[in-house]
Amino acid sequence: MKYVSASIVVPVKGNFIKNGVVAIDGSGTVTGVFAEDDPLVREVAVEFHDGVLVPGFVNAHCHIELSHMLGKTDREVGLPKFLSTVMKMRAAEPDEIIADIKRADRSMYEKGIQAVGDHVNTELSAAVKKESPIIYHTFVELMAMAKEDIQPRIDRARDIEFYFEPDRASITPHAPYSCSKDFFKVFRKMIREDNLLSIHNQESEEENRLFRYKEGAFLDFYAEMGLDASAFKAQARNSVQSYLPHLPRNNKLILVHNTFTSLKDVDFINRQGRDVFFCVCPKANLYIEGKLPKILNFVPDQERMVIGTDSLASNDTLDILEEMKVLADHFDHLDFLQILQWATINGAAALGLSDMLGSIEVGKRPGLVLLEGMHNLRLTDNVTSRRLV
Repeated sequence: MKYVSASIVVPVKGNFIKNGVVAIDGSGTVTGVFAEDDPLVREVAVEFHDGVLVPGFVNAHCHIELSHMLGKTDREVGLPKFLSTVMKMRAAEPDEIIADIKRADRSMYEKGIQAVGDHVNTELSAAVKKESPIIYHTFVELMAMAKEDIQPRIDRARDIEFYFEPDRASITPHAPYSCSKDFFKVFRKMIREDNLLSIHNQESEEENRLFRYKEGAFLDFYAEMGLDASAFKAQARNSVQSYLPHLPRNNKLILVHNTFTSLKDVDFINRQGRDVFFCVCPKANLYIEGKLPKILNFVPDQERMVIGTDSLASNDTLDILEEMKVLADHFDHLDFLQILQWATINGAAALGLSDMLGSIEVGKRPGLVLLEGMHNLRLTDNVTSRRLV
């Protein structure tokens, strides 16, 4: 048994504890959380650290198989141009891709990430995930614009899904701009109710322009990539209001990015009565569009906010602490304890893992991360993370 203490222990569920002590066994399972004067810990050897002890982070949105694309895309070019660059340049030798996946996986673990919601288009990350100490939920992305592509793409996605852990993999639509209405109709009929969904949502204002007016940069993107968008019809409303009614109603859903999601959109989503989480990827949003979501649109429901990193095609790190710093720096009304909840227990709930991790509670294996250089529970550039367990 190991007893770990820190200047402040933040269990996430419950109040923080000054000089608290966490008992943890050899498997990483928490067996007790104590105050410093608790009789149960007075007679044991306690490992003390100067800093703030928190549970391991949850990266709710990642594309680890794009890790070989670090530094290969331009910043602030807008989503359509960014996508065309990724599609043209993502090809590489499998050995190269897998080597970079391994490096990214190791880096995330060392940075304190305990679980990841990861989007894939291939099976290349499967072997790394099976050996990783990180718990992954793998989302196999589906894209289909033309009717004749729908069934072959679904069949291919099912083949890819087979490579990953059955209970921690699911097929999901990629984005509204890459999936036709015909596709959504087929998808809605073929998916199980326990199939977790995660879809890119309103990452660019061009997505809303496409759905409202059938105009803008996405039409140029379709032409450049040889995609037929002739069947697409203007909807006279934003994208999420157009496609969400076509998604299966009872499946848990993570809406990712939400950079251009309006208050009216949020109200529309909430009135649908769905089990929805909102994921923000601040550094990727700044990298691609130079903008951040309007956080105040979402924060009334604190338990529905989660944080992701996106990929190394759109970021220079896969580090949740760095994403938290961006949020703290840009939104003065957010405090550390709020953002930490988004980065831990909320992400665990979104991925169906809250019984295992996301908070320092007896019976869980949350990982233990020490935040150093933190004063008065404020996130600054000086704060660093160190995994202890």
